[in-house]
Amino acid sequence: MKLVFASNNLNKIKEIQSILNGSIQLLSLEDIGCHEEIPETADTIEGNAILKADYVTEKYGYDCFADDTGLEVKALNGEPGVYSARYAGEQKNADDNMNKLLDSLKNEEDRSAQFKTVIALNLNGAQHLFTGLAKGTITLNKTGNHGFGYDPIFQPENYSETFAELSAEVKNKISHRAKATEQLIDFLNRTK
Repeated sequence: MKLVFASNNLNKIKEIQSILNGSIQLLSLEDIGCHEEIPETADTIEGNAILKADYVTEKYGYDCFADDTGLEVKALNGEPGVYSARYAGEQKNADDNMNKLLDSLKNEEDRSAQFKTVIALNLNGAQHLFTGLAKGTITLNKTGNHGFGYDPIFQPENYSETFAELSAEVKNKISHRAKATEQLIDFLNRTK
């Protein structure tokens, strides 16, 4: 089965390919000739995933899936949430985003947070949503050099390391994206 993954984020594509483990042939936006920036103007994570999937299906005619991910911090009323990638500005710089978040939490005792990934799948004229959560806490400092985004400051439940300290094999079993992708794979296996 071939599916377009509506992303140009090479880190995400690599992570999803690793999780899929060859069960689906993944096409990127570049593979289908989509070079424009797909607008992410919804005010929810679900909404952005749907916008991206619908864009590819409507403009290019492919069955596809898209994801959107946000980091939701309890003490900040769910921020940065849907604005996670551009929390510190439109430059979408991971270090700037982490620094702003750590600064926002400097007087907070409750550092609990969760990563949330929503995958919107457009397949055979129907849309399906899959949600994966990874609960944890925001650390006091950045540690580790694996992963991307907020991984160096997110410590998942039941682990003493951050996502950025864990191996890709471990992260790809417990992450929000892995959980949403497993639901997607289960669904696709049932519909074959």
